[in-house]
Amino acid sequence: MSRWAREAGAWASDYAYVAYWQLRNFFLRRDPSVYLHPGEPERAPVVLIPGVYENWQFLRPLADYLFERGHPVHTVAPLGYNRGGIGDAAVLVERYLVEKDLHGVVVVAHSKGGLIGKQLMTLPDGGSRVDRMIAVNTPFSGSVYANLFPLASIRAFSPRNVFLQQLLRNEGVNARITSVYSSFDPHIPAGSHLAGARNIQLETMGHFRPIGDSRLLAVLEQELLDADG
Repeated sequence: MSRWAREAGAWASDYAYVAYWQLRNFFLRRDPSVYLHPGEPERAPVVLIPGVYENWQFLRPLADYLFERGHPVHTVAPLGYNRGGIGDAAVLVERYLVEKDLHGVVVVAHSKGGLIGKQLMTLPDGGSRVDRMIAVNTPFSGSVYANLFPLASIRAFSPRNVFLQQLLRNEGVNARITSVYSSFDPHIPAGSHLAGARNIQLETMGHFRPIGDSRLLAVLEQELLDADG
């Protein structure tokens, strides 16, 4: 099969995955509080941050996996479908960490969620409460495709966006970030490599499908074992 055919198939499979999970989550919603008490012994608390136009339910495969392995899994309801600005969203997550008095937190984020997570780690309270972040297919350097959209929520990912450029130049927290990304991401042609971070490329294809892929779950488990010490 040619590279073009493989990549076209990845596009189609990616959107089929999105459609399946959006419909599933619309009809089979779950109370996020069920993930807060996994039993003893509890491992490091995890905070999920979804991507743009996603809510926490889209990351349920990750929530289920982490909860089953003893992690309290937290979601931040005010994020909603994550259409707001990255800076404002980071403040919302920071406020949640303070209200719940969470420490030693591991952020697990998808796409835009990784940008929010990195910004969170630069904030006074957020930076002291977050131990590390695992970001999946995050456009740390932006995406040229963002320039093709009229929506401000998408154009914010343009490589020319001033806020995004400033966040990229701030490398102070990068050593505490693991960036995990697909071998082909149709939304981020330049990839998700982040200087100074731990970078892991999976043999997966797609922007969304890796969320439910066993290879990503294996990486999560290993990274969280490291977080547990």
